[in-house]
Amino acid sequence: MKWHVLRPLWVAIAIVGSILVARVFLVPDDFGINGRNFTYGFHRLSNIQEWKDFQVKYRGREYCVDCHEEKVQSLNASPHQPVECENCHGAAVNHPDDPAMLPIERSREHCLRCHAQLNYPHSARDQVPGINNRMHMRRRECADCHNPHNPAETQQ
Repeated sequence: MKWHVLRPLWVAIAIVGSILVARVFLVPDDFGINGRNFTYGFHRLSNIQEWKDFQVKYRGREYCVDCHEEKVQSLNASPHQPVECENCHGAAVNHPDDPAMLPIERSREHCLRCHAQLNYPHSARDQVPGINNRMHMRRRECADCHNPHNPAETQQ
């Protein structure tokens, strides 16, 4: 065989061999111990307690309804019903103790993540009203005119 073919072949074999040797030293012994049926084999048995101790950051709407029942009912009756509270208010990780108030994202850019006007035919956003950012109240925040919990209502 010619050297111009043989040299790259030896380099490729050396790289694959290096990866296999590194895998022996870097992958924990308990990785994939439950077989392919449990998380497709990507599971480390000693990791279970780490996941149990992991603090939940996002709580979901059910957590908010205890104190904010009126707001949650308004949201559930609005076109924003599929949007979780924490998408706009931030993670409720230690709320209501720390922080006592969750910051509210009122920026125009935040609303445009979903409401930007896209000129694609038959896009998935056909159900979401898109606004022309250059024409529709350019210098104002959306929440100045629209109630985020029920955008059909206008703010006074």
